[in-house]
Amino acid sequence: MELAYYSDYAVRLVNTEEPVRNKDVLTSVEAVRDLFGANGQAARRATDADVTRFRSVRARLRAVFEAADSGDETLAVDLLNSLLLEFPVSPQISGHDTRDDDGKPDWHMHLADHPSNATAGYTAIAAMGLAFHLTSYGVDRLGLCEAAPCRNAYLDTSTNRSRRYCSDRCATRANVAAYRARKRLEAERTADTGRSAVTAQPSSPSAER
Repeated sequence: MELAYYSDYAVRLVNTEEPVRNKDVLTSVEAVRDLFGANGQAARRATDADVTRFRSVRARLRAVFEAADSGDETLAVDLLNSLLLEFPVSPQISGHDTRDDDGKPDWHMHLADHPSNATAGYTAIAAMGLAFHLTSYGVDRLGLCEAAPCRNAYLDTSTNRSRRYCSDRCATRANVAAYRARKRLEAERTADTGRSAVTAQPSSPSAER
């Protein structure tokens, strides 16, 4: 079962909005369809009504990431469980589009949704994928980018649980900002040391007369 693929559905949806920057690209049915990627059949089910539905689900998924990022594991699990109950899926064995060396179907597990609309189908897969990721790797593997003001969601798959940023771009930006901050602090300390040295010099005899 392609867990990373399914869990990425949640990340993609959450990151259509950047609240701190007041940016939101989820403004049309075309934007909704883009979220499905290669799943064109599911994307074609989307209608204008799904824009509002997707935004509602997005807020709930972001709340899961926010709870995980703040260390509230119980809340993150409770919020995700509520989505799983509301948008269920059925695991099925599938062999479509893939064949082994003998020409037989390459059987694999597939998450089959039975949606009443595009939002329900997308949410069912996103929530299940996120649940698998959470239980396989830990709640602390769900994060929000530390490169302010980004706060995009990400899934940490690093071996040492070291990921802190949603992308290399944000990591570079944060490192550059930290470097500049250190240089400013060093310059301020040097200036303070110089001023202290001048203040501490004894007065000359002529000055006292």
